[in-house]
Amino acid sequence: MASTTASPHGIIGRPVPRIDGPLKTTGTAQYAADFHLPGMVFAVPVQATVAKGTIRSLDVTAAQAMPGVLEVLHHGNVERIYRAVPNDPNATVSETRPPLEDNRIYYWGQYVALVVAETLEQATAAAAAVKAEYSAETPQVSGELEPFAGTWHTVSARGKVDEAFDAAAVKVDQTYGTPVETHNPIELHATVAAWAGDTVTFYESTQGVVNHRNAMAQILGVPRENVTVITKFLGSGFGGKLFPWPHCALAAVASRRVQRPVKLVVTRTMMFSNVGHRPLTEQRFRVGASADGKLVALRQDALNHTSMVDNFDEGCGEATPYLYSVPNLTVTSALVQRNVGSPMAMRGPGAVPGLFAMESAMDELAVALKMDPVELRLKNDASIDESNGQKFSSRHLRECLETGSAKFGWSKRTPAVGSMRRDGKVLGWGMAAASWGAYRFGCSTTVELGADGKVRARCATQDVGTGLYTIFAQVLAEKTGLPFERIEVLLGDTTMPEGPLSGGSWSTATVLPAVAGAADGAIASLLQIAASTPGAKLEGADAKTLRLTEGRVHRATESAAQGVPFETVLQAARLNRVSADSTSGSAFEDPKAKGLSMHSFGAQFAEVEWEPGIARLRVSRVVTVIDAGRIINPRAGANQIKGAVVMGVGMAMLEETVYDPRNGQPINGNLADYLMATCADSPEIDVTFLDYPDYALNSYGARGIGEIGLAGVAPAIASAVYHATGVRVRKLPIRIEDLLQSEMREA
Repeated sequence: MASTTASPHGIIGRPVPRIDGPLKTTGTAQYAADFHLPGMVFAVPVQATVAKGTIRSLDVTAAQAMPGVLEVLHHGNVERIYRAVPNDPNATVSETRPPLEDNRIYYWGQYVALVVAETLEQATAAAAAVKAEYSAETPQVSGELEPFAGTWHTVSARGKVDEAFDAAAVKVDQTYGTPVETHNPIELHATVAAWAGDTVTFYESTQGVVNHRNAMAQILGVPRENVTVITKFLGSGFGGKLFPWPHCALAAVASRRVQRPVKLVVTRTMMFSNVGHRPLTEQRFRVGASADGKLVALRQDALNHTSMVDNFDEGCGEATPYLYSVPNLTVTSALVQRNVGSPMAMRGPGAVPGLFAMESAMDELAVALKMDPVELRLKNDASIDESNGQKFSSRHLRECLETGSAKFGWSKRTPAVGSMRRDGKVLGWGMAAASWGAYRFGCSTTVELGADGKVRARCATQDVGTGLYTIFAQVLAEKTGLPFERIEVLLGDTTMPEGPLSGGSWSTATVLPAVAGAADGAIASLLQIAASTPGAKLEGADAKTLRLTEGRVHRATESAAQGVPFETVLQAARLNRVSADSTSGSAFEDPKAKGLSMHSFGAQFAEVEWEPGIARLRVSRVVTVIDAGRIINPRAGANQIKGAVVMGVGMAMLEETVYDPRNGQPINGNLADYLMATCADSPEIDVTFLDYPDYALNSYGARGIGEIGLAGVAPAIASAVYHATGVRVRKLPIRIEDLLQSEMREA
């Protein structure tokens, strides 16, 4: 996989182009739906048109008789599809209930049958000909979660929060809401399943090939070694493609039934019902402070909706217990069942909606205290993680706030509502703090030096579009001194050594130790061979005194130019290649990380322009400062943060999935009616990375950055809107109607 002639010297930390760029820009990169296998046929699901009830009858006669139709699968004729083992962390699924398990309907769009035909057009027509009748019941799809009479779970607690809040000099007690947001990556979910005897290969759109293999083995009832999952490229996932969905099993079952490869591509409409969403949340925040702004009490009670068959906890209290110093704190959460498809993690799960509520409450507290919002946060900066008493491995939130304030020009802000103007527009300035956990899990990698003069790395992880191919290549270039043209990175295939999921911003931090260790091992073997091979020009040297620089083996006392190309050494030894494997463990097992609280931090500063005469609101500028350890590739890293900021604009002002209360159908289940931020909505974005390597997490000091860029953006925008208009929007998205009501009240 070739790209650029970037010099390997100092390549870690350089803003290098991505090595997979040419493959994507030329259309060479193959995504799941791009695979066309010999004899392949097509599958189209039939979806329920009610959200609650039972299937009274299912007539597939007409569909089966249509041209090209090979099979119509339904509950009455499908072979057993097993459930995955509950709570197996290595075989997680998105829906616990297998497809077509019974005749019960739990959400609109649930699969009730699957048509397999020679062509996509034939399968689509036949699916439309399947006639289902239902005994329908009234679904529960309300956008309100209160009143709730269920069981609350305590997430974190210290001190006596209720007593402290009651006694606080200044307090805020408000409820904040975030809507259902639907994952809408460019690439649709797709599965190509192909059986060969008793083995099956999946070409998948998944963020975790290894987990996908393990889960599908359980679901299909076959040995794990009989399943191969391949994901060479992914057109983003944002969490929606972390774990297998029911269509994956259906494609495999259909392929086994017709004994031909089957392709199943989820339509854009199905994306709104069948493959996850960020759940609806309601969070009551009670924040109390002394008259000088010191926090004395903080209580968060968070609800989120889940499906009728899965208990998905959004985890809104993820960042609350440690972000600020407060002696009395309680965080609780509870789930409310709804007749919707199973929710799923979306970029920054838990922390992102949780920070919208907490940072909005902090802004309201600053207003009540008549204190600058930055000053309030600085005053309550925490020196340790007060939820567990642990030291932070690295925490530079204060510098994020101060740097962002300086770059944004915060000192010029006048606090009065509507007091700032530019070019006839009312300006609003808002800010928020941000945080996300830092993680590292286990990973195995093989690195080989070949007699063809190339170095290769293999790992069963996947690049979801964030630049992992290039991260591997940078490490190999650093270790060997080779340019990218002589480096190949092979990912996304479960026949390779096991690698991590791509989620939670942990991929980079996880793979770095493994690829570095494997490279070191391969190089060490090469040097031993050079010292013992006649004709390699280094025979008899002590291997400890040899080095590999710029792709050449040489003595430490000599320059690389005086050395021998490593491929010459291998050729002299009559070896095709030399390789090494390396396995690195998780941070939870690392003595360096033991007893430390590991997180990334950030600060978001947002400017909005409000034109009341034409009811136009726009986010015009965002300054974001991120403390995420060492950034391996600042170019790709900045792109990650900018994309997250644009996603935050959508979260704050545009995105919301709405369900029809009569039948549970997503009313705006298409890209014409579901609003997302476009280039025209994108503000000017300034990204700054602080450079504080976190060596407790890994030897490169790198933490993940996918989620932290989104955290805090929505509350910063909401605070800016309040500063411009005087309207405090506590339930996203911010609507023009909210602001017009304010104008009408003033009139």
